[in-house]
Amino acid sequence: MEPGPAFGELFQTFEHTAFRLEVRDRYNAPYEVESLRKFLAGEPDELVWMDTWLDIVREAAAAGRRFARVRVVSRPMTDYQRFSHTLAKRNNAAGEDIRYLDRDQAEPAGLPDHDYWLFDSHKLAIMHFAEDNRFEGAEIIEDPAVIVQHNYWRDVAWHHAARRDDFATD
Repeated sequence: MEPGPAFGELFQTFEHTAFRLEVRDRYNAPYEVESLRKFLAGEPDELVWMDTWLDIVREAAAAGRRFARVRVVSRPMTDYQRFSHTLAKRNNAAGEDIRYLDRDQAEPAGLPDHDYWLFDSHKLAIMHFAEDNRFEGAEIIEDPAVIVQHNYWRDVAWHHAARRDDFATD
């Protein structure tokens, strides 16, 4: 698995599209813990930890490159999913297209139960998480058949997903 520089470089070096499928009900990124607590308490938060990512998205969008993702969510949405949905407004404003898909639609569509990033339709990184939902690293996959399957799943997810602003969170 590659948790470091080689995986990180993919976000800077892709030429056209970077797509992520998110299927977990919760992520446990240390930099989000305090913001999630504030969200649940109804407290304001500057969300400065998002700035680096949003700068990457803006730079890519200005260069004609596209970030997109589909988030598969449970019903009712978990606290974390509601938090992420709120934050996605900032991502979308920066140029990232985040869409949502109910889990009860994803399962019959045959979508996988793992997260992945797909860069330019030919570079695949399957993401791995610990039992406590912390990101452990990405497995770079080079098998063409596996990459084609993930392209298919991207297309299915995108077809069924709703834009963030059109997705009901209740």
